[in-house]
Amino acid sequence: MVEIIDAPEVLDPVMEIFGGYPWVKGILIFVFFILIAKLLTWVFLPIIRRLAARTASHVDDKIIMMLKAPLFWTVTLIGLLVASTVSSLGDQLNNILLSIVTSVLVFLWMLFAIRLSKLLLQVASSRASDHAVIRPQTLPLFTNLFAITFFIFAVYFIFQAWHIDMTAWLASAGIIGIAVGFAAKDTLANLFSGVFIMADTPYKIGDYIVLDDGTGLRGKVTSIGIRSTRLLTRDDVEVTIPNAIMGNSKVVNESGGPYPKYRIRVAVGVAYGVDIDKVKSILLTIAEENEAVCHDPEPRVRFRTFGASSLDFELLCWVDNPELRGRVVDMLNSTIYKLFLQEGVEIPYSKQDLYIKEFPGQTD
Repeated sequence: MVEIIDAPEVLDPVMEIFGGYPWVKGILIFVFFILIAKLLTWVFLPIIRRLAARTASHVDDKIIMMLKAPLFWTVTLIGLLVASTVSSLGDQLNNILLSIVTSVLVFLWMLFAIRLSKLLLQVASSRASDHAVIRPQTLPLFTNLFAITFFIFAVYFIFQAWHIDMTAWLASAGIIGIAVGFAAKDTLANLFSGVFIMADTPYKIGDYIVLDDGTGLRGKVTSIGIRSTRLLTRDDVEVTIPNAIMGNSKVVNESGGPYPKYRIRVAVGVAYGVDIDKVKSILLTIAEENEAVCHDPEPRVRFRTFGASSLDFELLCWVDNPELRGRVVDMLNSTIYKLFLQEGVEIPYSKQDLYIKEFPGQTD
C-alpha cells in the first residue's frame, strides 16, 4: 500500500477514542483538511490580497484570485488521500483513488497555468514596443502555443498517474501524423503560414493591403486566422484568402510605414503656352482648401514632363487613411476641372481633323 502522509499529530487524542473505527478516523481527517482549505482561502488569501492591493499593479490581485480554486481543491483532495489511507480501504482502491486525485489536480493546475500565462502575456503585450516579440498582433499565437504546451504536459502526467506507457501512443501518433500530413498538406500549409503571418506581422487588422498576384485585389483586413485571412473590398464584399497564398504572394501594405497616411497622386496636363506658376498655384490652393487632405505633410506639385501635346503636372497630397483615396481623388479632379475652366487654363485632349479630298463619284 502507498503511504501518502501520516495523520496529523494534533488528531492523535481523537484517534485513540475511535481506535476501532478506521472510517471515522478517515472522516475526521478529511474534515480537518477541509477546514485547513477553508482557512487558506477565506482567511490567508484575503489578507494577502489586501496587501497586494497596495501595489500599483493589478496583476498580483488577479493571480491571487486565480489561486483560490486550485489551492482549495488541492488541500481538500490531499485530505481525501490521507483519509483513504487511514480508513484502510485496501491497496487497490487507494491506488485507483490516487490516480483519480492526481488526474484532477493536474487538470486544475493546467487550467491555472493557462490562465496565468494568458494574463502575463497580455500584460507583456500591452507594454511591448513595436519590434518586441510579444505584442498585440502576436498575442493569440503565443497564447495558443502556451495552452497547447501545458495541455501536452498535463496529458503526459495524467498518463503517468494511471501507469500507461506512452511509447506505443507516441508511435501511433507518429504514424497517424504522417498519414494526416499527406492527406491534409494544403490545410497544414495554411496553418503554418498563419503561424508565420502572426509572428512576422506583415499586416494587421485594419490595414489596407493589395495582393500583387495578378488579381490586384485590394481591401481592408478584417480577420487574421490560423487558416485564412479575410479582406473587405471597397465593394463591401468579404474575400477569404488561404494563408498559404498570402504567405507566398507579394503583399503591398498601404497602411504600413511610419504612419497610416496614404499619398495620392492626381495627374493633369495643360496646354503649351499656359503659365506654369499659375497652374502650380491653382493646384496647391485646391489641395490646401480640401478638408480631407492632410496639412502635414504639405501638398506639393511637380512638373513631370513635356508631353506630346501637354505639359504634365502631378499633384501629390496625403490623406489620413487609404480608405479615403477614391473619394478624395474624385473631389480633387472635380475641383481642378471647374477652376481650370474659370481661370481659362486649357486641358488638351486628342483631336483629329478629317480632310476630304473628294467624294466618290463626284464629277466636275
